[in-house]
Amino acid sequence: MEYTIRVAQKEDMEQVHQLIQELATFEKEEDAVEVSVQDLKEDGFGKHKLFHCFVAEKNNKIVGMALVYPRYSTWKGPVIHLEDLIVTKEMRGTGLGTALLDEVVKYGDELGVRRICWEVLDWNEPAIGFYESKGANVMRDWDVVQLDQKGIKAYLNAIA
Repeated sequence: MEYTIRVAQKEDMEQVHQLIQELATFEKEEDAVEVSVQDLKEDGFGKHKLFHCFVAEKNNKIVGMALVYPRYSTWKGPVIHLEDLIVTKEMRGTGLGTALLDEVVKYGDELGVRRICWEVLDWNEPAIGFYESKGANVMRDWDVVQLDQKGIKAYLNAIA
């Protein structure tokens, strides 16, 4: 299978956005994507770069991506968070996910991070199996906790 893994460019964000939407559909959250192509361009390539992205390209079309950003662990120090690793349905099983994860791990090593972390849905057994086969520790005893924008506003109103 012929594809190229490279660092994403600003011009790639429209296709990256399409992959994000494809993932949301797969996860049965079609209407949950709020980020726009313009947001991705500004946040990834603006004055204050908020993420680093790798893309997989085949025949001038982006068929996969991995998006990471820096975090800091009070126990470990510098870490990166893998927000999403997405491979188009047609390219699954070709080694593309491994190639993207390889780039993320090399990037983390170059940065000197002490951990790379990410989440996986508990029902996504193919992804869980993939990550475990790469040596990742799927920590099933931890729950993800979030405050969305509505929750933030409600919290602030409650303490005002």
